[in-house]
Amino acid sequence: MTSEQWTSSPATVPDVAGAVPQPPAENVAGPELDDAVARLSVALGRLTRALRRGSGTGLGPGSVSALATLVTHGPMRLGDLAAREGVAPPTLTRIVASLEENRLVTRQPDPDDGRATRVQATPAAHEVITGLGTSRFAQLHARISALAPAQREALLQAVPVIETLAADDLPERPRSD
Repeated sequence: MTSEQWTSSPATVPDVAGAVPQPPAENVAGPELDDAVARLSVALGRLTRALRRGSGTGLGPGSVSALATLVTHGPMRLGDLAAREGVAPPTLTRIVASLEENRLVTRQPDPDDGRATRVQATPAAHEVITGLGTSRFAQLHARISALAPAQREALLQAVPVIETLAADDLPERPRSD
């Protein structure tokens, strides 16, 4: 299908930048899918960085992620936190040391194993994560509100798909090309 055919199709919606509409999803494969994946990856990275810049916490993304995990899931061993975050234990040790220095986490003996240590978010950490969420939510809301109505509708339609992509338990599917 050519780009001229896409533009004449009434089922197409302009992309976020208002560029030439994309082909219907069932026709996307091979190089077209590869291009869309690359564009989405770049766009999500840029959006994430833009939202992060406006948060003003002074924490890096690894620190924010680890802190949010502790706030959400409660105290855990360093090894368990490293596994959940997908980072090497030495990297997590540096992250936790920085968070501890900023009084956002405390270390305590593991009640199940006195040789192990558990890390726990402090009340200040809960405030940071709550405020961070509020700040990022407001920034994202403003960006979405600034979109053209058709772009906003296309994005709202895509939210369930994006949630599926972001799920931890998304099964891998073999490529069909």
